[in-house]
Amino acid sequence: MAFYNRMRAVEYARRWSFSRNPAYYNFDAIGGDCTNFISQCLFAGSGKMNYRKTFGWYYTDLNRRAPAWTGVRELHQFLTTNRGAGPYGSETTLQQLEPGDIIQLDFGSGFAHSLLVISNGDDVRVATHTDDSFDRPLDSYYYVTARYIHIDGVRI
Repeated sequence: MAFYNRMRAVEYARRWSFSRNPAYYNFDAIGGDCTNFISQCLFAGSGKMNYRKTFGWYYTDLNRRAPAWTGVRELHQFLTTNRGAGPYGSETTLQQLEPGDIIQLDFGSGFAHSLLVISNGDDVRVATHTDDSFDRPLDSYYYVTARYIHIDGVRI
């Protein structure tokens, strides 16, 4: 088991929230870049991908990536069921979130947006792409429901 470096994930978000890392494709024009960005942050904090075809979590290039790297629903499924290499997590409450954890929002037609927690407490702050943000209050979003994923660790 390896350590999930929460501060490294947050620092990655700080560095790339308002620009795009050229090592990764920018999905803004084809559905949004939020979960791609969150996966990059998770990778910065975990250092480990899971190369299992279809059900893994990895990115090599635009055409060689797992659905979980860029899909909201697929990332949730990967993190909450992963028993192999890479990060893994569990659903939690808003109050138990820590920096480096994930929030996914449902605007009324299913979960469609991923955010990285950068600070917690009474005023949860997040970072994301598509609607590029860093240090944005969670309560500034209008959504129907949210789910909260605590990153429990990383398997090598």
